[in-house]
Amino acid sequence: MKKDKIQFVRLVGNERRVGGRLSEVSRHWQGEKERFLFVSPHDDDAVLGAGLMIQLAKREKVPVHILVATDGSMGYCSPEEKSTIAEIRRKETFACYQALGVPKKNIVWTGFPDCRLNSYRGRTPTDDTTPPAVAGHIGLQNSFTYWLRQIRPTQCFVPTFNDLHPDHQIVYNEFMISLFHASGDIWPELGEPLEKVPYVSTYAVYCDFLAPPTLQMRTPDSYMEKKLNAIGEFRSQKQISSLIENVRHFGPEEYIRSLDFKLYRPTDYRNMFEKKEELQLMP
Repeated sequence: MKKDKIQFVRLVGNERRVGGRLSEVSRHWQGEKERFLFVSPHDDDAVLGAGLMIQLAKREKVPVHILVATDGSMGYCSPEEKSTIAEIRRKETFACYQALGVPKKNIVWTGFPDCRLNSYRGRTPTDDTTPPAVAGHIGLQNSFTYWLRQIRPTQCFVPTFNDLHPDHQIVYNEFMISLFHASGDIWPELGEPLEKVPYVSTYAVYCDFLAPPTLQMRTPDSYMEKKLNAIGEFRSQKQISSLIENVRHFGPEEYIRSLDFKLYRPTDYRNMFEKKEELQLMP
């Protein structure tokens, strides 16, 4: 592949689809209806795992939204920043994704406490009206359902469940069930239900995929430089320079894995238990 060329390669079964645009290799491209939502457990996850994908979506004029689940309050690298790091990280987040072309109005900061997401599973009534409370309730499923109904994405991207960080695993689980909440009639105060469950893909941040990815993206170096510059907006993170060099080392490519939801059907297993022939039992 030429270094100045964009290439997508999608694996579908034994087939290999190659194209220069995402719309050429997508399984379910919806044209002007497309709207992408990137879920980022921490503020820098989406740019690390999908900074090229975000740019490629913008290239095809797809509206991109970023949903950051945690407030960055555990990201301080010096005692002096402990009380201010959340606001610092918030400003860095907006600078990062705006550098990739995402409008500020499309960047949602839900504000759940960093490293304490286990206490915010599900949905709980509350009298508090400050974030992350929404419509008189608090909880990840409450916020995710609300923002899914507000943004109404056609495709969602979330870090793989295989990541070791508990925040990533919790966000994955809570977001997955929220997809079905948002597409049903439950909790009408959170907005109009989605017409259908959005398509979902996972991206990798630190740990590998649970199963091999299904889409490869390769870009010119200019896309990688833009991604690295966006990562560099997180200046409060003392290890940022080594992180940038690590990402640079692997070159201008990213991978995602498409997910398929398979609902339980007892008939799928019937043939396994049908009596084919009498078996002679050993004494």
